[in-house]
Amino acid sequence: MIAYHRPRSLEEALAIRAGQDVAVIAGGTDIYPARTARAAWGDPTHKDVLDITALPDLDRIEEGAEGWRIGCLVTWSALRRARLPPLFDGLKAAAKEVGGAQVQNRGTLAGNLCTASPAGDGIPNLLALDASLELACVQGRRVVRLRDFLTGYRATALRRDELVAAIVVPRLDGARSQFGKLGARRYLVISIAMAAGVVACNAEGRITTTRLALGACSAVAQRLPTLEAALAGVRLRDAAEVPDAAHLSALAPIDDIRGSAAYRRDAALTLLRDLLRGFAA
Repeated sequence: MIAYHRPRSLEEALAIRAGQDVAVIAGGTDIYPARTARAAWGDPTHKDVLDITALPDLDRIEEGAEGWRIGCLVTWSALRRARLPPLFDGLKAAAKEVGGAQVQNRGTLAGNLCTASPAGDGIPNLLALDASLELACVQGRRVVRLRDFLTGYRATALRRDELVAAIVVPRLDGARSQFGKLGARRYLVISIAMAAGVVACNAEGRITTTRLALGACSAVAQRLPTLEAALAGVRLRDAAEVPDAAHLSALAPIDDIRGSAAYRRDAALTLLRDLLRGFAA
């Protein structure tokens, strides 16, 4: 029989997490479909459940001097409603693309990261935001950069005794972000390719900071440091002319039912150029 835990404090949740092999549930928008799929193929097993939805104060977005702290229970719908600067426009655009309204009302940003799908809509945006994760366990807390947290296909650096407590986004004054996604249809679709970007410019309209990330084109979403470096000092109105195929050499897209590897590479390059044109506009 499956045990169901719903602790009322983070300390209690961490004690359960440390002592048992449990499935952590917040929105449950990934875990429940996966369980149903396994059952359909004759595997009825399921871990004991640790429901963290009753934990206090983890459903907030808090702003501080260094940036923002997004609690692990913040949903996509809550993010869309939050009053945030243009730095978060790309992440908010992704929030509109995560499933339908029911999924957005239940699914959390932290859960999207822990699932670590190559096509997770939030991941390239949070990479472009240079986000870190605050990981908690009984012994204390540690902060891990998102790029180090994602270790492979649906794999993360989260230890079995840890929970993601929050996502931390550093401040970048004057910056804006955007997000673009290609799928077989407009809504309720797994991405063929995604591009997310953050750009800041000086008074002359030249780029001072660029962070660009692609999703669904490798086992793990990736930043593009070579392209970011090439864009430094470029006038924003000319930025769309800079990306070329060589900047995507680190990608390792696959052939699948949604598109070939070659198509994904071409689509990713087009998305990047469109993204930069959008910043200029």
